[in-house]
Amino acid sequence: MELDTDKLLKTGLVIVATLAISKLIFSFFTSHSRKKRHPPTLQAWPPLIGSLIRFLKGPVVMLRDEYPKLGSVFTVNLLHKKMTFLIGPEVSAHFFKAHDSVLSQQEVYKFNVPTFGPGVVFDVDYTVRQEQFRFFSEALRVNKLKAYVDMMITEAEGFFSNWGESGEVDLKEELDSLIILTASRCLLGREVRDQLFDDVTALFHDLDNGMLPISVLFPYLPIPAHRRRDRARVKLCEIFSNIMLSRKHSGKSENDMLQCFIESKYRDGRQTTESEVTGLLIAALFAGQQTSSITSTWTGAYLMKYKEYSSAALDEQKKLIEKHGDKIDHDILSSEMNVLYRCIKEALRLHPPLIMLMRASHSDFNVTTRDGKTYDIPKGHIVATSPAFANRLPHIFKNPDSYDPDRFSPGREEDKAAGAFSYISFGGGRHGCLGEPFAYLQIKAIWSHLLRNFELELVSPFPEMDWNAMVVGIKGNVMVRYKRRQLVLD
Repeated sequence: MELDTDKLLKTGLVIVATLAISKLIFSFFTSHSRKKRHPPTLQAWPPLIGSLIRFLKGPVVMLRDEYPKLGSVFTVNLLHKKMTFLIGPEVSAHFFKAHDSVLSQQEVYKFNVPTFGPGVVFDVDYTVRQEQFRFFSEALRVNKLKAYVDMMITEAEGFFSNWGESGEVDLKEELDSLIILTASRCLLGREVRDQLFDDVTALFHDLDNGMLPISVLFPYLPIPAHRRRDRARVKLCEIFSNIMLSRKHSGKSENDMLQCFIESKYRDGRQTTESEVTGLLIAALFAGQQTSSITSTWTGAYLMKYKEYSSAALDEQKKLIEKHGDKIDHDILSSEMNVLYRCIKEALRLHPPLIMLMRASHSDFNVTTRDGKTYDIPKGHIVATSPAFANRLPHIFKNPDSYDPDRFSPGREEDKAAGAFSYISFGGGRHGCLGEPFAYLQIKAIWSHLLRNFELELVSPFPEMDWNAMVVGIKGNVMVRYKRRQLVLD
């Protein structure tokens, strides 16, 4: 009996030892294997700050340099943070589809809080933010857009009536002025458009100029641009509080986004506060005004450079005049200007104003590249993609650096051939841009009017991109010679 006990003990020890060794071997190889699955990391000199310097100089330039070497998934060290880029639809689907509990906007866009203000968008939890996005959606429903289109057309007609029979203008400056007029009327309200336009415009410029690349990392850094930003927001709060109080006392109700936000209620019945309304308005104008201005200018520059496309867009306008006369409304703009739509969409593909989209990873996940490599993305990384770079991938878009609106025409549709998230100028998935329909309507309203009423010629060099701001704009002036005309039907 004692012998059997010794044998059993020895056998048990062998089994335990074997299991322990097997576990160690398994852990070693599993750990070794998983380490190999982490994305490659950009090596930069000096350590710790080398990648940060390159990033601040221009993330798209960095992507262009490193994508051929590192591939569609790689990590960049930014001081104490790690940012992993996912470039292309094959690896970015998770980025666009994931719930905020997995990939969150709030942490990475917290730098917007000093601009938008407390209690709105990225200063609230996911549930409240979704309700506030619902307020935006309700303010941009089709019945609202139809009323906004009438305002857009009225503003465009009034603005261009001030042009002479012929002359030269800086198109970038002109379109920027027109779009902020339109945005003021549709979004901020009649009071701002008619009485406070100059004051509010100057304050919004201070807000805009307070959004710098360094603001992403240090939004409260006590620099002059940030101090002007903070003063501007305080003054804007005062202006909109007075407007809201005046409307309340007079009982007047206007057809604009301001009124929508004033009347918005959370699901628990709580009314929006004056501070929240102001913050939501700032966010709306911030998201739309500058981006639409930039895209309108790029659209015009390309139409003037490539006569075959301006001729096609002009022919489309002639057909619409034959069909509808001088009438332009929401339905005509949204469904009967397909040539112009493709011209705008292609300008946006080449020059999306928002060059980077970011999320904070709250859990591990993995992605698989086109060539079958699978990488693990660790919890805690900032995850990013770049519309400016991804929109020019040659395996999706033929001759990707060329302006070719026909790539979106029926039967070709390069943006759909490669699957979802191939074209991401407006983002996509859970957080696609709510203002996309508004933007297209606004730009179409402007360019349908210009095509019908003016001959245009670009007299300055073709514009270049200005990479020195968070919203990538256009360098210098865009000088255009115009001559008034009455569109003659064939």
